[in-house]
Amino acid sequence: MTTTPAITPFNATPLEGRTVLVTGGAQGIGRGIAQAVLGAGGNVFIGDLDVEAGNACIEEWNAGKRAGFTTLDVSRETSIKRWTAAALKHFGHIDGLVNNAGIANPHAAPLSELALEDWNRYLATNLTGPFLCSKHALPHLRERQGAIVNIASTRALQSEPDSEAYAATKGGLLAFTHALAISAGPEVRSNVILPGWIATDAWRKPSERSAPKLSKRDHAQHPAGRVGTPEDIGALAVYLLSSQSSFVTGQHFVVDGGMTVKMQYE
Repeated sequence: MTTTPAITPFNATPLEGRTVLVTGGAQGIGRGIAQAVLGAGGNVFIGDLDVEAGNACIEEWNAGKRAGFTTLDVSRETSIKRWTAAALKHFGHIDGLVNNAGIANPHAAPLSELALEDWNRYLATNLTGPFLCSKHALPHLRERQGAIVNIASTRALQSEPDSEAYAATKGGLLAFTHALAISAGPEVRSNVILPGWIATDAWRKPSERSAPKLSKRDHAQHPAGRVGTPEDIGALAVYLLSSQSSFVTGQHFVVDGGMTVKMQYE
């Protein structure tokens, strides 16, 4: 007679002993993810263009050797190489990569007026950046049976006018994610999170930090009853980076309080 499988307890610190790199990790969603990693027992190494914001994170976290920061420009391969090397020097290994850095503004000029330079700037940061970071982290992730989490946007699935460049990069990131899952598996898993409306005002550097100005209507239009926070994205990122999601790869996860499934006639 086959016995019933035993109850497996959940690990309260699912990332203990594991090191995660987070691009754009000094503010907003990136900071939320970095703090979630620390809260889950992991080590975090953030990269960001904003030195003030990065240094503020290290000071405010007060996590000792469990957290590190160096400047990073994800559109430049030399910068990514230096950042990856600095993380390895600091921690000795890499278990996870979160490609979060990107141009946050989805609105550009109308397509007929959009300069090629601006189009290429979106591509370089939002799509080429994750490619380069994944390229240089992948050999180290293979050694540790690691995971990659990309941060796209619900705008990969739906759009407003004059957002072609942004939408194209976020849609491209979805395809890049499932292709990488096939190429890098089974050693390395790859998944992507699509955030919706996430209020990041309170997650900026101290000199720009403020309480979010949100109305009752802003919250009420979400089926979940509220606008999202960086902690919502961080919680899912921790799961996707941990061994608890070892059977999950090549997938996209919409985190938008239900907005993309809500029928709207306004």
